[in-house]
Amino acid sequence: MDREATMSKHQTDSLFKIFAADKLAGEALTWIESQPDTQLLSQPGLSEEQLAQAIGQHDALIIRSGVQVTRAVLNQPGRLKVIARAGVGVDNIDLEAATEAGVLVINSPQASTITTAEHAFALMLALVRHIGPAHKHMTEGGWDRSKFSGRQLLGKSLGVVGLGRIGRAVAERALAFGMTVLGYDRFYNAETALDGRVQMCRSFEELLPQVDILTFHVPDDDQTRGMLNTQAFQLARRGLYVVNASRGLVLDEQALLKALDSGVCAGAGLDVFWSEPLPTDHPLRGHSKVLLTPHLGASTVEAQQAVSIDAAASALAYLRGQGVEGAVNAPGLRLDLSPLQERYGDLARRMTALIDPMITCHIDEVEVEVSGAELGSAAETIERLALVGLLGPHLNTPVNVVNVCHVAEQRGIVSKTVTKEEDKFGPYLAIEVRGGEQVRRIMGRVYDDQKPRIVEINGYPMDMIPVGDMVLVLNDDKPGVIGTVGTEFGKAQVNIADMTISRRGKAALMVLKIDQPPPQSLIGSLKAQQGILKVAAVKLPLQ
Repeated sequence: MDREATMSKHQTDSLFKIFAADKLAGEALTWIESQPDTQLLSQPGLSEEQLAQAIGQHDALIIRSGVQVTRAVLNQPGRLKVIARAGVGVDNIDLEAATEAGVLVINSPQASTITTAEHAFALMLALVRHIGPAHKHMTEGGWDRSKFSGRQLLGKSLGVVGLGRIGRAVAERALAFGMTVLGYDRFYNAETALDGRVQMCRSFEELLPQVDILTFHVPDDDQTRGMLNTQAFQLARRGLYVVNASRGLVLDEQALLKALDSGVCAGAGLDVFWSEPLPTDHPLRGHSKVLLTPHLGASTVEAQQAVSIDAAASALAYLRGQGVEGAVNAPGLRLDLSPLQERYGDLARRMTALIDPMITCHIDEVEVEVSGAELGSAAETIERLALVGLLGPHLNTPVNVVNVCHVAEQRGIVSKTVTKEEDKFGPYLAIEVRGGEQVRRIMGRVYDDQKPRIVEINGYPMDMIPVGDMVLVLNDDKPGVIGTVGTEFGKAQVNIADMTISRRGKAALMVLKIDQPPPQSLIGSLKAQQGILKVAAVKLPLQ
């Protein structure tokens, strides 16, 4: 290969390869192509097999709701690091398979907030004023005004289930229309929301008898699935209107049909369904009290432009190491660390490398202890880095900050983080590994000189900078052992650059910095010496 071709290949390999497997807004594609460190492939409409073959050649996959990212697609992830969903829902992505593969899944919920809220409100207005049936009546030549007498929103009570971004946006609009707004959100503990203008209920059952209209803005999970069912309708006011532009499985469609037919429910405006597309023979399609739209909540020009650009920007920010936004399968992961947090993240990797040779049995539990508010805000990321350092060298499966908690859980390892106040010396990081009767603990700090330091290993106090090639020697605390160690290093022609010794009880721990990697023969000869209990060689980054 000639020099020009070699340089061209190197430049291509250094680019972030972005694969748009769904039809994205043209503005998003143009934005991606304008980035100097990216290479874009836009190829929507691939089969599952074609998609599986393509993703491993790319760093990021950007999709909407039309592409199914299954376990089969993720079976050979290759260089894929992130899947960005242009929108909110990730039902079309196998999150467990992505996590196992170490692939981050992110979404872009902010961009479609207003669009989705407006659509839910449009459904509400159209429902109570019979806009759909009236329009159909007009197109068929009719003019029977009495059939379509509706209700006004002023003075009606609206129940908003889910006070997240979209729920709050709907509530704001309802208040502007003069409605009384009540809310229920299982993650919201205050008595009121929106500066006291929304009264919060303690349960869904408490909300139901108090509202004329009900709108849902919740995720699909075990707690929300089927929450509007036969029992719920029994608690509701007769003549309740229902709006669902959230998740189809929130609403029991058979219970809704019965409530519509009995008059318990006066009408329903639905944008999402159990099965999508909605079957052509589904009874909801022909029901006179139902207003249907084909999942249009985020379908505006503005929203599609925004979610596509947001998804691309978030994927690139992750690849560039600039931060994580909208993480779905790696809660608590941060890359936008402060300088101090970055140094402690690096210290975590060095500490686990040092303590790893001392772990001689299985791992049951890992506890990461950080002190101070600044480290506390990055505690989960530091925990993930520590776990990668502990587990990564011993597993055939690639381990990274995305999948390491899942990998630990699969192996029965309990991992937790403890945050404490700073002591008189400032912030610190401690990692404790427990297995059977064995406990291994290491503690480190970063001082004003910004250099990492180890201040304790298994109860042995010390002060040393963990860099380069190092050897740890646990020995009987008796005369002559230090001389023996020095003699063996001299025989092997390995220079000792620095040595830290700590004594505790009848044993001592030596940590030696050396100028080159120790030969295996040196490690073997050290282990054979009388009074030396354990020897381990560790290679750490120089900077």
